[in-house]
Amino acid sequence: MCDTSLKLTDLLTVILLLICTCAYIRSLAPNLLDKNKTGILGIFWKCARIGERKSPYVAVCCVIMAFSILFSE
Repeated sequence: MCDTSLKLTDLLTVILLLICTCAYIRSLAPNLLDKNKTGILGIFWKCARIGERKSPYVAVCCVIMAFSILFSE
């Protein structure tokens, strides 16, 4: 049971980092992600859109995740 929760926490951390990274890359070079809206690279464009549109929620999730990583046993 404990092993499964650790894997879920790691997965959520990776997803949050992916969303934040894609949003940051799109703010620096929008053409890089905008030309790949479909296919396998479309995942990065979708993550960037989530990071832009839901940024307050993503920020709160990042803070919660940071505290959970720092203070977990």
